[in-house]
Amino acid sequence: MLSLDPFDRFDRLFARAREAGEPDASAHVLATASAGQPSARYLLLKGVDGGGFVFFTNYRSRKAQDLAANPSAAVCFYWPRIGAEVTARGAVERITAAESDAYFTCRPRGSRLGAWASRQSLPLGWRPWLVVRWLFFAARFFARPVPRPPFWGGFRLQPDVIEFVQHEPNGASEHTIYTRADDAWRHEVHFAWRIP
Repeated sequence: MLSLDPFDRFDRLFARAREAGEPDASAHVLATASAGQPSARYLLLKGVDGGGFVFFTNYRSRKAQDLAANPSAAVCFYWPRIGAEVTARGAVERITAAESDAYFTCRPRGSRLGAWASRQSLPLGWRPWLVVRWLFFAARFFARPVPRPPFWGGFRLQPDVIEFVQHEPNGASEHTIYTRADDAWRHEVHFAWRIP
């Protein structure tokens, strides 16, 4: 039976992808665009709820700068082992500081130090400087908790459209497109055939 809630459908499909042994089912492409050219990169999904898809980054990164200029984006998941694809697009906003803090404290200590040391999307010039910076912050926070940097946190993509594609071995595919209308979702189903 077709779920009327696309997030419920995503959760079930995501669980299937993990059970099927996808190398990292949370990996997805995030596409952003400022006033200039669009850009895309792989990220890891860190949460999904009725509000949207959550990811984390350095607020000085290119993706964060794109989102500051144009707070909308698209994501794409592809799970070849189950022949499924999910795309979503919509507005993006920062999550609350409390939400970012909660996730940050769950990360391994080395990753928390890495958030301080990394100069994401900025030239470093000499690779060993990253290690030097990491060691500097390891000493700075020695024997005490590593706080979340003020320049690091999460975003939530709140989709207006979510599309589920089920690919069949014979080349047929079923596209179910959910569109948000006020506080409800409507959907329509399309069929296509890949021509080799």
